[in-house]
Amino acid sequence: MPHVVTGRRAAAALVTAALLVPLAACGSDKGGDKSAQDGAATDLTVLAAASLTDVFKTAGAAYEKEHPGTKVHFSFAGSQELAAQVKQGAPADALVTADTKTMDGLRSDTGKPSVIAKNRLVIATGEGNPKKIGGLKDLAGSKLKVVLAAPEVPVGRYSKQVLDKQHLAVKPVSQEPNVRAVLSKVELGEADAGIVYKTDAATAPGKVDAIDIPDAQNAVADYPAATLKTSKHSKDAAAFVTWLGTPEAQKILRKAGFQQP
Repeated sequence: MPHVVTGRRAAAALVTAALLVPLAACGSDKGGDKSAQDGAATDLTVLAAASLTDVFKTAGAAYEKEHPGTKVHFSFAGSQELAAQVKQGAPADALVTADTKTMDGLRSDTGKPSVIAKNRLVIATGEGNPKKIGGLKDLAGSKLKVVLAAPEVPVGRYSKQVLDKQHLAVKPVSQEPNVRAVLSKVELGEADAGIVYKTDAATAPGKVDAIDIPDAQNAVADYPAATLKTSKHSKDAAAFVTWLGTPEAQKILRKAGFQQP
């Protein structure tokens, strides 16, 4: 029955062809940019310094509204933790750190960085400043419970810098992994004071007071942003990093207390 054999062969050929089409389609993306095409949505993952937690949630929503085909997901942590994630190959598209030193250490993993904002330090105390802290020199008091970020964390490094400049020996009751952990200790009353960024203290109105540090004694934190070379959405990642420098994004950052880069 030749006609039956021929029919079966034809059917098998059709099934084989149908299976090969999606495989060919998948193979065509190998090694290429996975940015949104033909209306497909793009999910961007941005690794960002903990001090950007609140402002980037607002910025992300604004970016998504302006770019309907893109969803931005943030992962917040201390800059040193983010750097470790990048080195370990964590899947992400862009990185924003709270210092240039950390970003410079990742030159082989990132595109060219650009500074999107600056920040300054303040002393965070309990609401009403119950210990009557007036400045950096008061933090050296033996009866005061001071919490700082660990020295490998950008804000911890900046804190050490300003204290050393004033020749002050401060013995913290704990050293935290990021600036939000320092702020939390003060909010909860587990510490009398801590050194944080001005923008972080502003996120806890009614819970902490911010004591200004004079410019001559202060340190300026730079926030560089860059794409990651391992990104599967390189064009979209570059577009987001570029957008952070636009007037719209800068307005959001200024409103949150960040300074112009």
